[in-house]
Amino acid sequence: MSKILFVVTGADHWELADGTRHPTGVWAEEIVVPHEMLTSAGHEVVIATPDGVVPRVDRGSLLPEFTGGPAGAVRMTEAVEGLEGLRKPIRLAEVDLDEYQAVFYPGGHGPMEDLAVDQDSGRLLVAAQQAKKPLGIVCHGPAALLAAVTADGSNAFAGCRVAAFTNVEEAQAGFADKAKWLLQDRLVDIGVQFQEGEAWAPNVVVDGNLITGQNPASSEQVATELLAKLS
Repeated sequence: MSKILFVVTGADHWELADGTRHPTGVWAEEIVVPHEMLTSAGHEVVIATPDGVVPRVDRGSLLPEFTGGPAGAVRMTEAVEGLEGLRKPIRLAEVDLDEYQAVFYPGGHGPMEDLAVDQDSGRLLVAAQQAKKPLGIVCHGPAALLAAVTADGSNAFAGCRVAAFTNVEEAQAGFADKAKWLLQDRLVDIGVQFQEGEAWAPNVVVDGNLITGQNPASSEQVATELLAKLS
């Protein structure tokens, strides 16, 4: 079986354009569903964060309206509490990519704050892309691609087809006019081919080793595609 690295945001807030800090972190569904699917298939998951910070789960992602109702909220909360790796992450800077057969990035607004500018994450992504390791990234997780700058100053993912949280979804979530920048716009700026799907519906794009999902609803399919590349 394979060993899979989950790179998770260590941010507990997202600074908005007016300087206020919106509490956030990692989105529960985007880490729980892939983690359950991959470990149920017999794979080992290791969680890493910048500086080994214990990640914060976005409390909003545990609410009934985002988990299918009260029963879903209880199940998701229990699932998060059962993820031991979340309580004992390793330091991202100490990761040896050769030890892992695949890499996965969940979202939440947290990556907009830290992984978008994290050099350790950027170097890891460049190396994973150059090695053609299976790489799954969901929702706001593709913000990490912004830091994947190669030695010649280009982005390692320029030209790749990518799905990520859209401007429409950000507007409907109430943040488009509050954010310092929008993920879709920045991804287009670095040269990716942005593949926009219907708001809030699953949309997964596979481009070689790269598997990206637009939103939380895409988490399961991204994990399915990642499993297929590990089989």
